[in-house]
Order: sequence, then structure tokens, then C-alpha cells
Amino acid sequence: MSEEIKEIAARIRELREICGFSVESISEKIGVSVAKYSEFEESGIDIPISVLYELANIFGVDMTEIITGVSPKMDTYCIVRKDNGIDVNRYPGYKIQSIAYNYINRKMEPMIVTVEPDESGSHSALVTHPGQEMNYILEGVVRLTLGKKDYILNEGDTIYFNPNIPHRQQAIGDKTSKFLTVILDDSSNIK
Repeated sequence: MSEEIKEIAARIRELREICGFSVESISEKIGVSVAKYSEFEESGIDIPISVLYELANIFGVDMTEIITGVSPKMDTYCIVRKDNGIDVNRYPGYKIQSIAYNYINRKMEPMIVTVEPDESGSHSALVTHPGQEMNYILEGVVRLTLGKKDYILNEGDTIYFNPNIPHRQQAIGDKTSKFLTVILDDSSNIK
């Protein structure tokens, strides 16, 4: 397990304790079993991004603070230079970089997602999360599975969809695909 993931797990545990929540109350709030939540705090492995958002909202911190241990500082603008986003890699086969991590009180979460080819779909489980999502294909070809339907998206294509519907993105062919995703959590503000 990487040191970064261990640190995220430790920060989550520390924030829960500082806020005075029990493991049981947090697991109930985020809709997972006590055993699953305990795994998040012990290993930090496989915590969905949507759960990180929920925990940030519950603890009253920015998600950046959970991921990096540092609070965002900017409130007028935030420049993130090419390839300098922070890694938010939560799913096998996906490389995810937050590209607005230093902007405080974000209402949306823009990320660059890189997906390696995997025609078998073995590393891309269907996921759901609250809010709204937009994907803009930067490189390659992406198959977006949304519910029971597949959509093939080419470079320059955009899709805006309801991420409460089970979905996944897969690179098609033998090339890596890259896309911009913007997630707006309309159930509460992303902090």
C-alpha cells in the first residue's frame, strides 16, 4: 500500500475523531457497512471519490484537505500547470488528477482522467455518485457505459449525464484515452 493512501486513511480517522463521530454513525451517514467503513480507515484502499466528497462535507473540510493534508488557499483563481494536478487515484485502471485542488469552496470538481485500454472491462466497475457529470474527450476513444447502454465518444465529443445511474468509462482500442471530467455535486456543495 502506498504511503499516500495510508495518509488519507489516517486523516479520515483523525477527522472523524476530532469531529466526535463514531465509526457506526459515519458508516450510516455514507451508506456503507461498519466493516466497509472500518476498511477505509484502516487501509484507505478503494474509497470511492463520492465517499471522499461525502466525508469532506460531513467533517466540514475541503476534499483537498483529506487527500493532501493541506487546506486550499485560493478564493479568486487557481492555476494548475500541465501535469501538476494532485492524484486522486481511487479506481484500478484510472489515473485521476484534480486540477482545481487549491481553490477553496469549489462548487464543482474538474479532473483529468487517463484510462488504459482494457477491452475485458476487468478494471472498470460500474460506479454511482450524486450530482451531475460532464466528460470531454481529450485523446483517444472512450466507451461510456451508462446504465444498460454504451456510448462511443471520440476526441472532441462531450457527454453530460446523471451519475446516479451506474456508469464507467473504458478506453477503446490499443491506445490510452484521456478526458476532462467535471462533477457537480448538486445534493450539497463540494467543499
